[in-house]
Amino acid sequence: MSSNRREKGSSIVRVLEILEAVATSEQPMSPTDLAFQLDIPKPTAHRLVNTLEAEGFLQTNMRGNLIPGDRFHRTAMGALYASRYKAQRRAILENLSKTIGETCGIAIPDGTEMIYYDRVESDWPLRIHLPVGGRVPTWCTSSGKLYLSTLPKGRRQRILQNLPLEQFTRNTITDPDALEVELERIAEQQSGEDNSEFIDGMVGVSVPIVNADNNLVASLFCHAPIVRQDLEAMKAHRPALREAAAKLSELISYTDKDRIEK
Repeated sequence: MSSNRREKGSSIVRVLEILEAVATSEQPMSPTDLAFQLDIPKPTAHRLVNTLEAEGFLQTNMRGNLIPGDRFHRTAMGALYASRYKAQRRAILENLSKTIGETCGIAIPDGTEMIYYDRVESDWPLRIHLPVGGRVPTWCTSSGKLYLSTLPKGRRQRILQNLPLEQFTRNTITDPDALEVELERIAEQQSGEDNSEFIDGMVGVSVPIVNADNNLVASLFCHAPIVRQDLEAMKAHRPALREAAAKLSELISYTDKDRIEK
């Protein structure tokens, strides 16, 4: 009985190590890479990876390498949405929306899209409704471009070459080289911008929400109709966005600390 328990525990630890390795690697990894890095027998690594893929925690990209799956993202962001911190998170968003006077929200990356995980609507009669759970492209939204800008350059350029780069508006950047220049600028300023690139007449800005390792786990954004605030006016809200993002990042740190202490 004790031998079985030790074996089961070992498998659980290996699963957690695999998830951690995929999450923190700068380049997508293959099952063979994982086996070598984690010193796991190849058959065991393939078996565990297959299980994680079947359960939605990992997925395989076009090159046969592993990237986080939907359930992985939902689990990783659980700290922000756990009931213990829900009131604090909502208070931060509500205060930010009141300060800026526009809709504010949180988006997380999922492949070539961003998922809206939370938002606080403005009180204006004229507003753009993008519901929680909705998905938007990465290449033409402020939160999506911010996420892409944080990826290692080589990986990012390979992604850009395979993105559909559909033109949603007259301002959508559809040339990969031009988009790369834009992403380098965003990386330098650590703030995403959407100059009516996804929806005509909507502008937005975003800043990163980071974990203890200073890696982006989500984007904090605000957007508005251009008839009310143009892009330059939205950029002026960056200090308030960064202050709120720092508070949201602290919620992640608190949860990580709780988990370690337990």
